[in-house]
Amino acid sequence: MYFYPYYIVNWTNIVDPLKSLFKEGAKASQWFLYGILYCVSMIVMGIRMFIKYRHNSYQIVRTASVLFFQIIFAFLLVEILPLFDLPGVDLKNAWPLDYNFVTDWNVKQHLEAGHLGKFMFIWGIILSLIVVPIMVYFYGKRWYCSWVCGCGGLAETLGDPYRQLSDKRLIAWKIERWTIYPILVFAIIMTIVVGYNTYNIIHNPSNVGDSTFLGINAYRINEIYGFLIGSIFAGVIGTGFYPVLGNRSWCRFGCPLAAYMGIIQRFKSRFRITTNGGQCISCGNCSTYCEQGIDVRAYAQKGENIVRASCVGCGVCSAVCPRGVLKLENASEKGRINSNEILLGNDINLMDLIN
Repeated sequence: MYFYPYYIVNWTNIVDPLKSLFKEGAKASQWFLYGILYCVSMIVMGIRMFIKYRHNSYQIVRTASVLFFQIIFAFLLVEILPLFDLPGVDLKNAWPLDYNFVTDWNVKQHLEAGHLGKFMFIWGIILSLIVVPIMVYFYGKRWYCSWVCGCGGLAETLGDPYRQLSDKRLIAWKIERWTIYPILVFAIIMTIVVGYNTYNIIHNPSNVGDSTFLGINAYRINEIYGFLIGSIFAGVIGTGFYPVLGNRSWCRFGCPLAAYMGIIQRFKSRFRITTNGGQCISCGNCSTYCEQGIDVRAYAQKGENIVRASCVGCGVCSAVCPRGVLKLENASEKGRINSNEILLGNDINLMDLIN
C-alpha cells in the first residue's frame, strides 16, 4: 500500500462503488482503501472493547470517542471537503504529527480555497500552538492520545490484545527518551527548513529553484522525514509490529506530538494518576497491561502519584485493578508530584517513630 500500490489495483477496484458515493464516477486510490481498512479495523475491534470493558463507563466513552473522531474527522470529512473545493485534511491532526503542514503545496492549497481554506490553515496553527498546550495543562495528553488521535485509536482497539507486550525494562525507558525527543527535534528542524522555503515561494515565486536553508534542501528533508518517520516508523513498525512490540510502540518511541505534549504534561499539567498504597495487593495487573511500559505497581506500592511524560491516560491500569487503587484525576498542581517512600525496618529504627 505504501510502496507498491500497483499490486493492489484489484483491491482498490473493489471499493470503487464506495468512492462513487462521494463523487460520481470517482475511482478509489490506495489511500481511500487504507481509510476503509483503518475504519473497519477500529469498528470491529472497538466492538470488542465495548464488550470487554462493558462495566467501565470511562473505557466505553473513550472508545466511542476515538471511533467518532476517526470515522468522521479522519475519513468522512477528508472525502467530503474536496467536494466543496476545500482541502481534504484531517482537522484534528496537529503539528508536528502533521509534518506536511507548512509544505508549499499544502499552504497554497489552503490559501487558494478562499476564506474557509485560510481559516482551516489558521486553525491548524491555533490547534498546535494554543489548543494542544491548554488542553494538556487541564487534562494531560490523554485528551488527544486516548480520545482523539487516530493512531492512538487504532492502538486502543486493534492493538488492545497486545498491550501487555510493551517492554517494561529500564533500558526500554532509556531507548524511549533517546528516540522520541530526537525525532521531535528532527521535526522542528524540518518544519523550519520547509516553512522558510514555503515563505520564499509564496512571497517571491522566482525563488522556486532555491529550496535550501542553511544548506539543507527543504524537499529532501521533508521526503526523508516522511519516509523514515511517517512511513517506516509510524506505519510499518508502529502498526505492523503490534504482536511483537505492543500496541503503542509508535506513540511511545516515535510520535513527535506525543513528545511535545509529554514535556508539558510532565512539568505543567493538572493531570495525574493517584494511588492508594494501603490498598495495593501487588498483583501486578496494572504494570502488565500498561501499554506505555510504566511500572505502575512500583508507584502504587509507595502510594505515589504517577506523573510521567509517556502516560497517555488510557485508564486501563485503573480498569484492571481489583482493589480500586488507581484513579485518573485532574486537580490542582499543588502536591501533584510527591514521593511517599515506604519506611522499612532495615532503613530506620521504628522505635524512633513512637517518639
